[in-house]
Amino acid sequence: MWISIVIPAHNEAAYLKDCLDSFVGQTHLPDEVIVVDDNSSDNTFEIAQSFAEKFSWITVLKRKSVDEHIPGRKVVDTFNFGLRRTAEFDLIGKFDADIILPPNYFETMVNQFQSNWKLGMCSGLLYIRKGNDWVYENIADKTHVRGPIKLYHKACFNKIGGLRPGVGWDTVDTLLAKYHGFETQTVPKLKVKHLRPTGHGYSSTNYQAKGTALYKMRYGIVLTKVAALKMAWQAKSPSLYFQTIFGFLKAFFQQKPFYVSKAEGRFIRKYRWKGIWSKI
Repeated sequence: MWISIVIPAHNEAAYLKDCLDSFVGQTHLPDEVIVVDDNSSDNTFEIAQSFAEKFSWITVLKRKSVDEHIPGRKVVDTFNFGLRRTAEFDLIGKFDADIILPPNYFETMVNQFQSNWKLGMCSGLLYIRKGNDWVYENIADKTHVRGPIKLYHKACFNKIGGLRPGVGWDTVDTLLAKYHGFETQTVPKLKVKHLRPTGHGYSSTNYQAKGTALYKMRYGIVLTKVAALKMAWQAKSPSLYFQTIFGFLKAFFQQKPFYVSKAEGRFIRKYRWKGIWSKI
């Protein structure tokens, strides 16, 4: 199975070498890795280029964009920039530049996809440093395929229409995969080190964007309140709840375009409510 990986990278000099070292050390090498330097002001490009000079399967591209931090949209736009340069692939991955993979990551991924023809999306689990230990990054269930390390089967990626450019892209893709009959899976034994915890540098505006994403996924106000409460509880931040609801209502009154169709939205709401009731 041909594996293509795109790594969007903006000012990732502190992490990129360790990340690419973990790619080079794989027992099953990816067929191509494209690092897209997204308007970095540090030496991200030089670090990536040093790897590209040693390994023919690593390519570095430069992308010009705005300096503004736009959660979700910027990383997806950068991924799509690299995607246009990929070869014909069987598995496509959007990986972050601040992760360290275990040596058998891609070997295990290929085995998972080859043994299950319905598998559309797969990943390991993310761990962050706490003192001298690496602990599970507990911002999502261990069954959720996380955005920084996920692989898509080509059939699934094409069926869901690629990635949505905005906050929530790595949730709506999973839901759409299920809508189209694909399975998603995580492999707990694949422990990936996440060098920079998710949400680093988030502002209140970014949290409002979460509410906008829930609107675009057609959650509806009641389900959005439940999701906002869960996020606020996990983040131990009551204000996050109100920022999320504000973002939802703002998108509602502005009639922002949706990520999904009405039929897909009905499926998403039913699927989410089923998950909620199963935990009560």
